[in-house]
Amino acid sequence: MTKPIRKAVLPVAGLGTRVLPGTKMVPKELLNVVDRPILAYTVAEARAAGIEHFVFVTGRGKQAIEDYFDHHVELEAQLAAKGKTGQLDELLAELPRPGEMSFVRQMQPLGLGHAVWCARDVVGDEPFAVLLPDDIVDGETSCLKQLVDAFGQTGGNLVAVEEVPHQETRKYGVIDPAGRDGRLISMKGMVEKPSPDQAPSNLAIIGRYILQPEIFDLLSAQEKGAGGEIQLTDSMAKLMTRQPFHAYAYDGVRYDCGDKIGLLRANVALALKRPDLGAAARRAIEDLLG
Repeated sequence: MTKPIRKAVLPVAGLGTRVLPGTKMVPKELLNVVDRPILAYTVAEARAAGIEHFVFVTGRGKQAIEDYFDHHVELEAQLAAKGKTGQLDELLAELPRPGEMSFVRQMQPLGLGHAVWCARDVVGDEPFAVLLPDDIVDGETSCLKQLVDAFGQTGGNLVAVEEVPHQETRKYGVIDPAGRDGRLISMKGMVEKPSPDQAPSNLAIIGRYILQPEIFDLLSAQEKGAGGEIQLTDSMAKLMTRQPFHAYAYDGVRYDCGDKIGLLRANVALALKRPDLGAAARRAIEDLLG
Protein backbone atom coordinates (compact mmCIF):
# COMPACT_ATOMS: atom_id res chain seq x y z
CA MET A 1 0.00 0.00 0.00
CA THR A 2 1.36 3.40 -0.98
CA LYS A 3 1.03 6.30 1.42
CA PRO A 4 -1.22 9.11 0.14
CA ILE A 5 0.27 12.38 -1.09
CA ARG A 6 -0.73 14.85 1.64
CA LYS A 7 2.05 17.44 1.55
CA ALA A 8 3.42 19.70 -1.16
CA VAL A 9 6.63 21.73 -1.24
CA LEU A 10 6.52 25.04 -3.12
CA PRO A 11 9.93 26.68 -3.61
CA VAL A 12 9.26 30.44 -3.73
CA ALA A 13 12.64 31.93 -2.80
CA GLY A 14 13.73 32.90 -6.35
CA LEU A 15 14.37 36.50 -7.32
CA GLY A 16 12.37 36.46 -10.56
CA THR A 17 15.11 38.05 -12.65
CA ARG A 18 13.43 37.09 -15.92
CA VAL A 19 10.51 39.39 -15.16
CA LEU A 20 12.36 42.40 -13.75
CA PRO A 21 11.70 45.21 -12.99
CA GLY A 22 8.25 44.06 -11.87
CA THR A 23 9.80 41.73 -9.30
CA LYS A 24 12.11 44.30 -7.75
CA MET A 25 9.67 44.81 -4.86
CA VAL A 26 6.92 42.26 -5.56
CA PRO A 27 7.65 38.51 -5.38
CA LYS A 28 7.24 37.00 -8.85
CA GLU A 29 4.80 34.46 -7.38
CA LEU A 30 2.45 37.35 -6.56
CA LEU A 31 2.40 38.86 -10.04
CA ASN A 32 -1.16 38.87 -11.30
CA VAL A 33 -2.64 36.59 -13.92
CA VAL A 34 -5.99 38.22 -14.71
CA ASP A 35 -7.10 39.05 -11.16
CA ARG A 36 -5.14 36.82 -8.80
CA PRO A 37 -1.46 35.99 -8.25
CA ILE A 38 0.35 33.18 -10.01
CA LEU A 39 0.73 31.37 -6.69
CA ALA A 40 -3.03 31.20 -6.15
CA TYR A 41 -3.39 29.07 -9.28
CA THR A 42 -0.69 26.67 -8.05
CA VAL A 43 -2.30 26.29 -4.63
CA ALA A 44 -5.71 25.70 -6.24
CA GLU A 45 -4.19 22.99 -8.46
CA ALA A 46 -2.65 21.27 -5.44
CA ARG A 47 -5.86 21.44 -3.42
CA ALA A 48 -7.72 19.83 -6.33
CA ALA A 49 -5.21 16.95 -6.04
CA GLY A 50 -5.97 16.42 -2.36
CA ILE A 51 -3.00 18.24 -0.82
CA GLU A 52 -3.60 18.95 2.86
CA HIS A 53 -0.41 20.77 3.88
CA PHE A 54 1.65 23.32 1.92
CA VAL A 55 5.31 23.95 2.71
CA PHE A 56 6.54 27.22 1.22
CA VAL A 57 10.32 27.59 0.98
CA THR A 58 10.81 31.35 1.08
CA GLY A 59 13.74 33.73 1.00
CA ARG A 60 14.63 37.31 1.76
CA GLY A 61 11.94 39.79 0.68
CA LYS A 62 9.15 37.19 0.40
CA GLN A 63 7.13 38.18 3.49
CA ALA A 64 4.31 39.30 1.20
CA ILE A 65 3.62 35.65 0.34
CA GLU A 66 2.82 34.88 3.97
CA ASP A 67 0.69 38.02 4.17
CA TYR A 68 -1.32 37.02 1.09
CA PHE A 69 -2.46 33.84 2.83
CA ASP A 70 -3.57 35.72 5.94
CA HIS A 71 -6.58 37.82 6.89
CA HIS A 72 -6.59 41.46 5.78
CA VAL A 73 -8.84 42.66 8.56
CA GLU A 74 -9.35 46.23 7.33
CA LEU A 75 -10.13 45.17 3.76
CA GLU A 76 -12.53 42.46 4.88
CA ALA A 77 -14.33 44.87 7.20
CA GLN A 78 -14.64 47.44 4.42
CA LEU A 79 -16.06 44.92 1.94
CA ALA A 80 -18.55 43.72 4.55
CA ALA A 81 -19.62 47.28 5.39
CA LYS A 82 -20.24 48.06 1.72
CA GLY A 83 -22.18 44.86 1.16
CA LYS A 84 -19.66 43.46 -1.32
CA THR A 85 -20.24 39.93 -0.11
CA GLY A 86 -19.20 38.28 -3.38
CA GLN A 87 -15.72 39.77 -3.26
CA LEU A 88 -15.46 39.05 0.47
CA ASP A 89 -16.42 35.41 0.01
CA GLU A 90 -13.88 35.10 -2.79
CA LEU A 91 -11.11 36.45 -0.54
CA LEU A 92 -12.02 34.21 2.37
CA ALA A 93 -12.25 31.11 0.18
CA GLU A 94 -8.52 31.34 -0.59
CA LEU A 95 -7.44 31.51 3.04
CA PRO A 96 -5.83 28.36 4.47
CA ARG A 97 -7.33 26.29 7.23
CA PRO A 98 -5.43 26.46 10.55
CA GLY A 99 -2.19 24.49 10.26
CA GLU A 100 -2.53 23.99 6.49
CA MET A 101 0.55 26.06 5.59
CA SER A 102 4.14 26.17 6.83
CA PHE A 103 6.91 28.57 5.84
CA VAL A 104 10.61 27.70 5.98
CA ARG A 105 13.54 29.90 4.98
CA GLN A 106 16.18 29.13 2.36
CA MET A 107 19.04 31.25 3.64
CA GLN A 108 21.11 31.11 0.42
CA PRO A 109 20.06 30.67 -3.23
CA LEU A 110 21.86 27.35 -3.73
CA GLY A 111 19.48 25.73 -6.19
CA LEU A 112 16.19 23.86 -6.42
CA GLY A 113 17.59 20.76 -4.75
CA HIS A 114 18.68 22.82 -1.78
CA ALA A 115 15.27 24.51 -1.56
CA VAL A 116 13.49 21.15 -1.44
CA TRP A 117 15.97 19.89 1.16
CA CYS A 118 15.09 22.87 3.38
CA ALA A 119 11.56 21.41 3.74
CA ARG A 120 12.74 18.01 5.03
CA ASP A 121 11.70 18.42 8.68
CA VAL A 122 8.17 19.52 7.81
CA VAL A 123 7.65 16.83 5.18
CA GLY A 124 8.98 14.02 7.34
CA ASP A 125 8.95 10.38 6.28
CA GLU A 126 6.28 10.29 3.60
CA PRO A 127 6.03 10.82 -0.17
CA PHE A 128 5.34 14.40 -1.17
CA ALA A 129 4.70 16.65 -4.14
CA VAL A 130 6.83 19.50 -5.43
CA LEU A 131 5.22 22.30 -7.42
CA LEU A 132 7.18 25.13 -9.03
CA PRO A 133 4.89 28.17 -9.09
CA ASP A 134 6.55 29.58 -12.22
CA ASP A 135 4.32 27.16 -14.14
CA ILE A 136 0.56 27.51 -14.40
CA VAL A 137 -0.87 24.35 -15.95
CA ASP A 138 -4.37 24.74 -17.34
CA GLY A 139 -6.22 21.49 -17.86
CA GLU A 140 -9.60 19.89 -17.41
CA THR A 141 -8.05 17.86 -14.58
CA SER A 142 -5.45 19.40 -12.28
CA CYS A 143 -1.94 18.47 -13.47
CA LEU A 144 -0.95 17.33 -10.00
CA LYS A 145 -4.17 15.32 -9.71
CA GLN A 146 -3.15 13.47 -12.87
CA LEU A 147 0.20 12.64 -11.23
CA VAL A 148 -1.45 11.58 -7.97
CA ASP A 149 -3.79 9.25 -9.86
CA ALA A 150 -0.83 7.74 -11.73
CA PHE A 151 1.05 7.40 -8.44
CA GLY A 152 -1.80 5.27 -7.15
CA GLN A 153 -0.94 2.77 -9.88
CA THR A 154 2.87 2.95 -9.89
CA GLY A 155 4.03 4.10 -6.45
CA GLY A 156 7.66 5.19 -6.42
CA ASN A 157 8.51 8.57 -7.94
CA LEU A 158 6.87 10.54 -10.73
CA VAL A 159 7.62 13.63 -12.81
CA ALA A 160 5.38 15.49 -15.23
CA VAL A 161 6.79 15.88 -18.74
CA GLU A 162 5.95 17.55 -22.01
CA GLU A 163 7.48 17.51 -25.47
CA VAL A 164 9.65 20.53 -26.28
CA PRO A 165 11.56 21.47 -29.45
CA HIS A 166 14.93 19.66 -29.52
CA GLN A 167 16.79 22.98 -29.69
CA GLU A 168 15.29 23.96 -26.30
CA THR A 169 16.41 20.94 -24.27
CA ARG A 170 19.20 23.00 -22.72
CA LYS A 171 16.50 24.86 -20.73
CA TYR A 172 15.12 21.77 -18.93
CA GLY A 173 15.75 18.55 -17.15
CA VAL A 174 15.18 15.87 -19.80
CA ILE A 175 14.26 12.21 -19.28
CA ASP A 176 15.72 9.12 -20.94
CA PRO A 177 12.62 6.98 -21.60
CA ALA A 178 12.66 3.19 -21.44
CA GLY A 179 9.08 2.46 -22.52
CA ARG A 180 5.65 4.00 -22.80
CA ASP A 181 2.09 2.96 -22.02
CA GLY A 182 -0.24 5.77 -23.04
CA ARG A 183 0.74 8.82 -21.01
CA LEU A 184 2.80 6.80 -18.51
CA ILE A 185 6.50 6.52 -19.36
CA SER A 186 9.07 4.32 -17.62
CA MET A 187 12.47 5.95 -17.24
CA LYS A 188 16.07 4.78 -17.29
CA GLY A 189 17.72 8.13 -16.72
CA MET A 190 17.53 11.92 -16.75
CA VAL A 191 19.95 14.77 -17.36
CA GLU A 192 19.85 18.43 -16.37
CA LYS A 193 19.85 20.98 -19.22
CA PRO A 194 21.55 18.89 -21.93
CA SER A 195 22.65 20.39 -25.23
CA PRO A 196 20.42 19.30 -28.14
CA ASP A 197 23.05 16.91 -29.47
CA GLN A 198 23.35 15.16 -26.08
CA ALA A 199 19.69 15.12 -25.01
CA PRO A 200 18.31 11.56 -24.65
CA SER A 201 14.82 12.75 -25.74
CA ASN A 202 12.75 15.90 -26.10
CA LEU A 203 10.60 15.03 -23.08
CA ALA A 204 11.22 17.84 -20.61
CA ILE A 205 10.44 17.74 -16.91
CA ILE A 206 8.13 20.56 -15.88
CA GLY A 207 7.59 21.86 -12.37
CA ARG A 208 5.48 19.01 -10.98
CA TYR A 209 6.97 16.06 -9.08
CA ILE A 210 6.02 13.31 -6.65
CA LEU A 211 9.03 12.11 -4.67
CA GLN A 212 9.79 9.62 -1.94
CA PRO A 213 11.35 10.96 1.30
CA GLU A 214 14.65 9.14 0.60
CA ILE A 215 15.44 12.04 -1.75
CA PHE A 216 16.35 14.10 1.33
CA ASP A 217 19.23 11.75 2.23
CA LEU A 218 20.71 12.26 -1.23
CA LEU A 219 20.18 16.02 -1.17
CA SER A 220 21.92 16.26 2.20
CA ALA A 221 25.26 15.63 0.44
CA GLN A 222 24.87 19.17 -0.97
CA GLU A 223 26.68 18.21 -4.19
CA LYS A 224 26.70 20.95 -6.83
CA GLY A 225 25.76 20.24 -10.43
CA ALA A 226 24.85 22.29 -13.49
CA GLY A 227 25.28 26.03 -12.95
CA GLY A 228 27.15 25.42 -9.70
CA GLU A 229 23.82 24.77 -7.94
CA ILE A 230 22.45 21.83 -5.95
CA GLN A 231 20.22 20.31 -8.61
CA LEU A 232 17.15 18.28 -7.73
CA THR A 233 17.57 16.34 -10.98
CA ASP A 234 20.98 14.99 -9.90
CA SER A 235 19.57 13.46 -6.72
CA MET A 236 16.56 12.12 -8.58
CA ALA A 237 18.93 10.38 -11.01
CA LYS A 238 20.67 8.69 -8.08
CA LEU A 239 17.38 7.72 -6.46
CA MET A 240 16.36 6.14 -9.75
CA THR A 241 18.98 3.42 -9.23
CA ARG A 242 17.19 2.37 -6.03
CA GLN A 243 13.49 3.05 -6.63
CA PRO A 244 10.99 3.05 -9.51
CA PHE A 245 10.71 6.26 -11.52
CA HIS A 246 8.04 7.15 -14.05
CA ALA A 247 7.19 10.19 -16.11
CA TYR A 248 3.66 11.24 -16.97
CA ALA A 249 2.85 13.18 -20.15
CA TYR A 250 0.16 15.34 -18.58
CA ASP A 251 -2.92 16.61 -20.38
CA GLY A 252 -3.06 20.40 -20.34
CA VAL A 253 -1.37 23.62 -21.40
CA ARG A 254 1.57 25.05 -19.45
CA TYR A 255 2.31 28.75 -19.16
CA ASP A 256 5.79 29.75 -17.99
CA CYS A 257 4.90 32.75 -15.84
CA GLY A 258 8.53 33.34 -14.90
CA ASP A 259 8.98 34.68 -18.43
CA LYS A 260 7.54 37.97 -19.68
CA ILE A 261 5.90 36.55 -22.79
CA GLY A 262 4.76 33.45 -20.91
CA LEU A 263 3.12 35.68 -18.31
CA LEU A 264 1.41 37.67 -21.05
CA ARG A 265 0.16 34.48 -22.72
CA ALA A 266 -1.25 33.23 -19.41
CA ASN A 267 -3.12 36.48 -18.84
CA VAL A 268 -4.67 36.44 -22.31
CA ALA A 269 -5.51 32.72 -22.39
CA LEU A 270 -7.02 32.54 -18.92
CA ALA A 271 -8.95 35.79 -19.34
CA LEU A 272 -10.52 34.43 -22.53
CA LYS A 273 -11.64 31.29 -20.66
CA ARG A 274 -13.38 33.20 -17.87
CA PRO A 275 -17.20 33.11 -18.15
CA ASP A 276 -17.42 36.57 -16.56
CA LEU A 277 -14.59 38.22 -18.52
CA GLY A 278 -14.10 36.19 -21.69
CA ALA A 279 -16.33 38.15 -24.06
CA ALA A 280 -15.00 41.53 -22.90
CA ALA A 281 -11.42 40.27 -23.04
CA ARG A 282 -11.92 39.06 -26.62
CA ARG A 283 -13.33 42.42 -27.68
CA ALA A 284 -10.41 44.24 -26.08
CA ILE A 285 -7.85 41.98 -27.78
CA GLU A 286 -9.56 42.25 -31.17
CA ASP A 287 -9.71 46.03 -30.78
CA LEU A 288 -5.97 46.18 -30.07
CA LEU A 289 -5.12 43.89 -32.98
CA GLY A 290 -7.50 45.63 -35.35
